[in-house]
Amino acid sequence: MCRRGQVNTIVSGGLLVMLIPALSLGQGRDERPPESDAAKAKPTHGPFDMDYKYMTGDWGGVRSDLEDLGVKFKISLMNQLMANMHGGKETKNGHDTAGSYELNIYFDMEKLLDISDATFWIRGKGTWGGDDSDFDKEKIGGLFKTNQDASSEEPIFVDKWHWQQFLFDKKLELRLGRQEPVKDLFDTSKIMGHEDKWFLNRALIRNATIPSTKGLGIFAKWTFSEHAYVSAAALDGHARSRQTNFNTAFHDEDEFRFFAELGCKPKFDSSKGKLWGHYRVGTWYDPTRKQKFRDTMGGLREEHFASGDWGYYLGFDQMVWKENDDPKDKQGFAIAARYGRANGEVNKVEDFWSFATQYAGMIPGRDNDLFGIGVGQGILADEYERVHAGADRETVYEMYYAIYLAPWLIVSPDLQYITNVGGDEDDTDAFVAGLRFKMSL
Repeated sequence: MCRRGQVNTIVSGGLLVMLIPALSLGQGRDERPPESDAAKAKPTHGPFDMDYKYMTGDWGGVRSDLEDLGVKFKISLMNQLMANMHGGKETKNGHDTAGSYELNIYFDMEKLLDISDATFWIRGKGTWGGDDSDFDKEKIGGLFKTNQDASSEEPIFVDKWHWQQFLFDKKLELRLGRQEPVKDLFDTSKIMGHEDKWFLNRALIRNATIPSTKGLGIFAKWTFSEHAYVSAAALDGHARSRQTNFNTAFHDEDEFRFFAELGCKPKFDSSKGKLWGHYRVGTWYDPTRKQKFRDTMGGLREEHFASGDWGYYLGFDQMVWKENDDPKDKQGFAIAARYGRANGEVNKVEDFWSFATQYAGMIPGRDNDLFGIGVGQGILADEYERVHAGADRETVYEMYYAIYLAPWLIVSPDLQYITNVGGDEDDTDAFVAGLRFKMSL
């Protein structure tokens, strides 16, 4: 049964989705100039066209016509099959299937409402399997989810949305809406950052020391030179999933988490063209109240709380070798690394680091395929050992190969080896195998 927050989110998002295209379509028909013969002859793509980017094709030309008017649809379906092959908590019936679907709608406000350099984006999402089958909790028991896409079964809800506006010759970017800090805004990575395309384990997707909760707020990014930028955000500190967050952002305790990052994106010369890079350092501050790790001796001692949690992080991505000098060709070898530190008095993971490599087009004739190997480690806080004896660290090793069978279909076998599952020094290791499917509809 949907809660009131879910209903409000779905209804408000649905009304917005229906209203803006309806207004724009009526306006667009009156103002579009007569089409040339060449435009009328524009080719369309049918469903299951192996060379087209969407499985359902061009919808008989409707999809392209909508994009010309300023409305773009991106529909994705993800499914993962996971199995605990050895160790962990339990291998009996140690398999699981989970997945999600997403409906992304982009509105080009310059085409729709004549607002220059503005876009509105909204995402509806639904999930199944995952936590309901308790694969990670009952079969693995690790610090990090082996399948980051898995979550409890939910009908479609509004997951994220924002208004994006560029100003001052696109040097200043502003976003206002419900946003995700560590996947979309800060410490972003071309190698470790998306469970639908690259690694599956959370340790090789996000920095475990940075607050990751989506929240309503504002984001700003100033590109002050050709390759350097500074960005900051303030997001609702009491946000709840599957809710609009208007109730938490502007009522009762109006506390916001703050993020800031300084970065550069240089392009280094090589014999085969430019090599992209992304180097960054950042910090965050969380004013919300958190419980300190303290042995209460079964309730005989008083619990202690603290506010003003903060941490910092470092990261980089760098392409180190290109296969050829075609500037549009992405084949080559790249590396990435992350480090983060948080307050050990209130955060279970005090230190975190990860390192990964990625090769695009490793097999001749398979130019779009990706091969990745990575390792990530979460180090538990000394203070956490006060309430959990034997707390140490968990290390994740992962390898995947993403096979692009078509632009709209990616199949990725995945292997993970996890030491000290759960972070205890005496915990067992685990070997997990996975198979991921991603379809762009």
